[in-house]
Amino acid sequence: MIYVIMIGSLFLCEWFMKNMAEAWGKEKVQKDIWGGRLYLTKYHNEGAFLNLGEKKRKRMAVISVLLTVFCLMLFFLSLFQKGNSLLKAGLSLLLGGAFSNTYDRMKRKYVVDYFGFRFKCFPGLSKVVFNLSDFFIVIGAMIAALAGMK
Repeated sequence: MIYVIMIGSLFLCEWFMKNMAEAWGKEKVQKDIWGGRLYLTKYHNEGAFLNLGEKKRKRMAVISVLLTVFCLMLFFLSLFQKGNSLLKAGLSLLLGGAFSNTYDRMKRKYVVDYFGFRFKCFPGLSKVVFNLSDFFIVIGAMIAALAGMK
């Protein structure tokens, strides 16, 4: 049950953050925080990571739904197994982020991204804008993969 609560909590947290970002006003206006190492902005990502597939939004939405459903099936299968809490935790993180970004793709027709990092040694990476769901997905996938290697 804790894993289901975790998924819902991550989704609601991200829903709140994205709605706050939508209220910020103009897209791409940046505000530096944390000594300039982090910036807040609003960006409407119409594709996937790094705008991959932005010209094929419907296709990206279908892929997003299919991958989310696949991960959800893995999650439900893992719930009925004893132990393997690492896999369940990883899939919970992944699904919390996947539900949020998939919801955006279906409801808004774009994913709301709202912060980026400033890298002095890699200035090109400073242009990449994220949301928390992106990190939930990546970290969750890494944890689930590690659990699968056990």
